[in-house]
Amino acid sequence: MSKKVFLFIILGFIAISCRDHLANKTLPELLIPNDDAFIGFDYLPTNTTGAVYKKNTYVLSYSEVHEQAEWVAYVLKASDIKEMDYKRPYFEVDQDILTGAADWRNYKKSGYNKGHLCPAGDRRASFKDFKETFLTSNIAPQRYDFNAGIWNRLEQKVRYWAKRQDSIYVITGGVLTDDLDVIGYESVAVPNYFYKVLLSKDHKKMIGFLLPHKESNKPLYNYIVPVDSIEVMTGIDFFPELDDVIEKKLESSKTYDNWDF
Repeated sequence: MSKKVFLFIILGFIAISCRDHLANKTLPELLIPNDDAFIGFDYLPTNTTGAVYKKNTYVLSYSEVHEQAEWVAYVLKASDIKEMDYKRPYFEVDQDILTGAADWRNYKKSGYNKGHLCPAGDRRASFKDFKETFLTSNIAPQRYDFNAGIWNRLEQKVRYWAKRQDSIYVITGGVLTDDLDVIGYESVAVPNYFYKVLLSKDHKKMIGFLLPHKESNKPLYNYIVPVDSIEVMTGIDFFPELDDVIEKKLESSKTYDNWDF
């Protein structure tokens, strides 16, 4: 056996070992150290990726297979929502993702927008916070008429609730499955559905939205579903640390009487 062939074999074993090591990483190993206890987020969702990363103002679980986050979780405070005329930055590849985040060039000429999961409009307390939403780990392919239409309407409604309630827990993402269309040279998956799950600061109200990835002029309340049903579709437990009785009651309900529409 030549030295060159032997070297390739050794490198191959190293690559496989690194891949398996990353796949088995636990949440504390991947979170960027910060004493601010998940940015005030009491209950991080479970994850199916083993790749959870903490940013300055949000946390995400990155699915390498789909080249996007399966969820982004954050607290939206009234103080985060300001009328600031920040210059829109360019999207940047998230260098924290150990397996490599998707490049923004996958979206070029794809017919899809770079759809924010944690919206830039939810992070206007400072330009630093605003800019952090322009990482490729925080986007998913979205049709323009969806992104600028009903998805934008839902984002605005969430900000409205955050202002009225002072703060609100937000979890959002695309429903990631094995049979999705893809774009770009890194095969970025295009979700057929997007969701948002909201929990009030006092943990007394919860609401879930499941939106088909298409244009719609229907009222937002048409897309309210029990949070349980989103958990079944995604394999994620959104609030695993909630008291079981409270969690069961909130997650099985689709009422919106206590949400101001």
